[in-house]
Order: sequence, then structure tokens, then C-alpha cells
Amino acid sequence: MPENLQSCPVCSSLLTKHFLVCKDHTVSQQEFQIVRCESCGFKFTSPRPNEAESHDYYQSDAYISHSDTRKGLINQVYGLVRNYTLRQKLNLVNSLVEKIEGKKGEFGDWWFDNRLLDIGCGTGHFLKLCQEVGWDTKGIEPDPHARKQAIDNSKSEIRGNFLMAYENEYFSVITMWHVLEHIHRLDETLQKINRNLTDNGRLVIAVPNCDSWDARHYGEFWAAYDVPRHLYHFSPKTLAKVLAKYGFEVESIKPMRFDAYYISLLSSKYQSGNTQYWQALRNGWRSNSWAARNGNNYSSLTYVLRKTAAAG
Repeated sequence: MPENLQSCPVCSSLLTKHFLVCKDHTVSQQEFQIVRCESCGFKFTSPRPNEAESHDYYQSDAYISHSDTRKGLINQVYGLVRNYTLRQKLNLVNSLVEKIEGKKGEFGDWWFDNRLLDIGCGTGHFLKLCQEVGWDTKGIEPDPHARKQAIDNSKSEIRGNFLMAYENEYFSVITMWHVLEHIHRLDETLQKINRNLTDNGRLVIAVPNCDSWDARHYGEFWAAYDVPRHLYHFSPKTLAKVLAKYGFEVESIKPMRFDAYYISLLSSKYQSGNTQYWQALRNGWRSNSWAARNGNNYSSLTYVLRKTAAAG
């Protein structure tokens, strides 16, 4: 049965208002409603499929993070760009060593706690890259087909259910690359992340930004709404509020500039029925240019967070 959220996940207000109706262009072709909290402005999908039903909405070759498909030009472009962005992600987590240890040093020094957990690791490419340079990697991937590929790719230990995994284990870095927006049991998950993260560790979260130029431009056709797989639609303000509830503080925010182009490619296809390549490239550039002048509001953002309190 569908779930209808009765209160805002950020501020618990019961006052919500219709915001948009978006179509699932990837799998079901069904329409889903996004509502906006009247108190804090947070946007979330409601009603939404329950946790048991949600698996069906990921079963498509078009869902590239779970399939590694190379069918179609857009997915081929995605694969090429991913190789570059994976290296950027690795550079980011390597740069956290000094902050975590509280002293200068290079990654690979004997004293560094190099345990890394990637939640929602997909087919395991990021884990593989991290492991190759010395990280002690583990992962979480609920989808059994993607999990098998991830194990084959990374040779890491990968579990299916985060809430039942890695009890009494601690990690100096926990990453979630475009994952937080998918999680049904948000409260339990963020509390457990807090428990699994070392006191001086860092949580790295990447999510789409619904305050970006491309989100405003494409409206109901914005591909990063991705209903019903995306349950929450974050802005920098609302994400900081969510994480503060669970003992985390935003330390820095990094732009993900390539996402504006990829999202514009998909959005233009949803809007017109055909991929408008030149228009998408222009709009990706416009989105990034606007973001640089308007508070870092890029199409997607990566947040580095530190713990400020233990899990409640």
C-alpha cells in the first residue's frame, strides 16, 4: 500500500501543500505528487510506494547506477563522465585525512584509520577505486543484482541492509553518493550512521539541489525529481536542518558541475520527447553560471559533515 507522510521529515509540521505532480519517466510512467512543508519549505514525495514495493521502481536498464548499461548515447556519456567524477570523489575523501586525524600527514601513513563505508554503493566502482589506493572498504547495496556486481568489481564486503549491518563497527569516512534521497527509514538510518562514524570522522553526502537553476527551469520535467525513487528533494538549507537533527554539521559544500549537463539531457528528453543535445548543453552551462553567482546552488552538491553530538 502507498505511504502518505503525515508530517514533515524535517520539522514535523502537519501543514503541507501541493507543489508538483511529476511522472516516473524511467520505469512505471505513473504520476506522483511532491508536497511542500508550509513551515520549513522542505519538499518530499507523498504518497509514495512503501519500502517493500519500492524495489519494483528500480527494475530498468535505464537506471544506470544499478545496471551499468551502455545502451544509448546518454548512458555512454554518463559512463565516460563517471570515470572522471570517480577520481574527484576519491580526491575528496583522501583530502579528509588531515581533518580526521587532526594533524598533517599523507594518506597511507601507518597511523591513519582508513576504514570507509559506502552506503548505496551501486555496482561498486567507487569502492574499487578507494581500495586500490589503500582504503579498507565496505559497502551497502540493497539491490541484489547491483550488489553482486559490486562484490565482483570491488572484492569488498557488501551487505544488503544497512540497519542490520556493521553493528559495533566504526568508520572514519561514510559516503552516500546520491543515496539519502532514496531512504525510507530516514530517522533510523541517520541515527545509525551517527553511531557507525568515529567521533572525528566525516560523513560525505551528495544529493540533487531542488533550488538549482535547472530545477526551476524544467519544473515537473526536472529529471532529478526522479519520482518515486527520490523520496526527498533537498536544498542546502533543508539538508542542513535534516542533518542537524542527528548530530551533524555542514563543514563544506562542493559543486558537482557535470550533473547540470546530465540532468539537462534527461530533462529535455522528458519535456519534449526527444533529447535536445545542444539545448541541454546550453542549459547545463546556464545552470552552472547562475549557481556561481547565486549561493553555490548547483544542480547537485556534495556536503562534507562532521559530528557535533552522539546519536539520540
